[in-house]
Amino acid sequence: MSETLEINNNDEILRIGRALSSGTRLRILELLLAGEKDVTRVAMHLGGTEANASAQIKILFEAGLLECRYEPGQHGLKKISKTKVKRIIIDL
Repeated sequence: MSETLEINNNDEILRIGRALSSGTRLRILELLLAGEKDVTRVAMHLGGTEANASAQIKILFEAGLLECRYEPGQHGLKKISKTKVKRIIIDL
């Protein structure tokens, strides 16, 4: 995990800003700071569905805030996610 992500151009600021504009996504980031988790565990901690947790994780991944990998599970593959950064610095 990288300690700090520094962003300084408008496109990056907008991309990260959109990803952080949801309380659910912020909770996911906080949860994953404690360690990597699969989608099922994220959903349990949020008190929501796996489909919603997966959709929120996808947004964070596409913004470059999470790393994801797949591992064999009981019913196919399970997606494991962890944070890529602890701190975000926005330089206007």
